Amino acid sequence: MLTIKRVPTLVSNYQEDVLEGNVMGCGRKCLGKCCMPVSVLPLYAFKNDDNEPIENDIQTLPEEECQMSFLNNLLLGLWEERMSQGLFRYDVTTCETKVIPGRCGFIAQLNEGRHLKKRPTEFCIDKVLQPFDENKFNFTKVGQEEVLFRFEPSTDYKPQYFSGMRVNGGISPSIVAINVSPIEYGHVLLIPRVLDCLPQRIDRDSFAIALHFAREVADPFFRVGYNSLGAFATINHLHFQAYYLSVPFPVEKAPIQKILARMGLGGAGVIVSKLLNYPVRGFAFEGGNGSTARDLSDAVVNSCISLQNKNIPFNILIAQCGKKIFLLPQGLEIGYCWEKVADEIIMNVGKGYNEEICYAEKQALGVVDQELLDTQVNPAVWEISGHIVLKRTKDYNDASEEYAWKLLSEVSLSEERFEEVKGYISEAAGLQAEEDKNINPEKEIPDSPGPQVASHMPPDCLVLQ
Repeated sequence: MLTIKRVPTLVSNYQEDVLEGNVMGCGRKCLGKCCMPVSVLPLYAFKNDDNEPIENDIQTLPEEECQMSFLNNLLLGLWEERMSQGLFRYDVTTCETKVIPGRCGFIAQLNEGRHLKKRPTEFCIDKVLQPFDENKFNFTKVGQEEVLFRFEPSTDYKPQYFSGMRVNGGISPSIVAINVSPIEYGHVLLIPRVLDCLPQRIDRDSFAIALHFAREVADPFFRVGYNSLGAFATINHLHFQAYYLSVPFPVEKAPIQKILARMGLGGAGVIVSKLLNYPVRGFAFEGGNGSTARDLSDAVVNSCISLQNKNIPFNILIAQCGKKIFLLPQGLEIGYCWEKVADEIIMNVGKGYNEEICYAEKQALGVVDQELLDTQVNPAVWEISGHIVLKRTKDYNDASEEYAWKLLSEVSLSEERFEEVKGYISEAAGLQAEEDKNINPEKEIPDSPGPQVASHMPPDCLVLQ
């Protein structure tokens, strides 16, 4: 069971309160254009060197060499400070967490508060690319008390921290803020260029910020996630999520087989593998020897842009301090008529023809097993990666590997569709087929190594097996 030191928590995040006093801007101290240009916020300036080779994994270093990074310490300290101020909608420290017995080691959490307090989705589910709508909830309406710090590139390639720095009126700052409906310890949002009001879509600069965030925190138990529209993003304002979990995600341990690669001089390049013995078909991107963060980022971004343009929803998990990135597509191909697809799915339900639309669309059509619907679990990036958030005590007590496998299998592409998507990724990222012939998927394959070093989280935050 997950236990954290208890603190009083109020069911409030101040988003609806008008702050009193003589303040500049609109008077709410929000993240909008009315208040940000006259605001003073903490600033963490990260080392901005995309051409630096990806170092050896932190998980391979001796424990005594894995010192807690300044950003890691800063984030945890500020997050706990907001917790003590009662800024979360519920007390996540009361949530129980367990590892489900079985080979995969799926992780179940009982979180009744998130179901009751989480913001509902406010857009259609059948389009990955949708324009930003200022009339719907977006992060410019969040109060500055939820902000931990700005996260922006350093001008001299050295990381620096300023406890208070006026926001430059000529730029749109990237913000790290608490998630007021947290899943786990240290759950935060990364909002790139908040004032630009970017819709939820991957672009080169924003993804680079997310990758730098994972690298700068430098804790293998801190992962960064992304949900596209159609893959259970609930807010159409560009953002990533991140939190700490003191055990490996099941997807991190899943066996993999190399299928694509792009090699440069001296063997540097990017390797793409497919997941094996896992309920969701997906891709794992890693840098080759001597490759840079930009090499890895470009391959993932080009792949995501291709999927977005083809209306294929997807989830991303940035793991192992930014050295391994999982791309987990779902799929409805562009050009499909929504009404036609609905008719065909309803007509062919039970015949195996309903595998090629995403889970959210299956829910809308009423073709998902009622037992799965009753659990009210939406398989977004954390669930697909193996951390399943349950809303009812009964479901938590009954959670099994069979249930988790059944739920996640509903999200997965068919084998045929997966091969199509692999072709899109290969073309978009300039990759060539390079399958590892030494692996036979029909035989027992050892798990991939998850993070092995000790977590920097407090001892009483660990998930007990």
